[in-house]
Amino acid sequence: MSRIFDGRLHVQYGQAYVSPRDLSGLELDDAFVSQQNGLCGAASPGVLFLITGLHTGWVGFTIDVLDGAPAVDDSWEEVVEVSFTPDSDALALLDWYGERVCDIPIARRSHRVRYSARGMEAGQTLDTCADDTSIVDFYQLAF
Repeated sequence: MSRIFDGRLHVQYGQAYVSPRDLSGLELDDAFVSQQNGLCGAASPGVLFLITGLHTGWVGFTIDVLDGAPAVDDSWEEVVEVSFTPDSDALALLDWYGERVCDIPIARRSHRVRYSARGMEAGQTLDTCADDTSIVDFYQLAF
């Protein structure tokens, strides 16, 4: 296992992304076409559209690149899996502004991605949190 990110992620409108490029033209509805999970949109080629409970502020976030399926962890309240194929070697976690948070070094092949959440309801209730020390919702992205 390689943990490539463990920190805080700034979100706005409860959104973040995994993408190799700027986000112009990316639409929420397009990202979730034919999907029912509502948390991790993978319908736009080469892009993951990530939803958080908190509307605006800081969330806890980790990214792991694994050799196999992650172990089941009952501490996560929401877990969804999607198929994802990057279309570039320059994949990155992006905040709502499209700023690169970290690079994601994965091969250009089909991956199974697990997006896990804890505290989404608390984040949604809080709505906005400018204080980066009062994080209430946490997310894990595992490739």
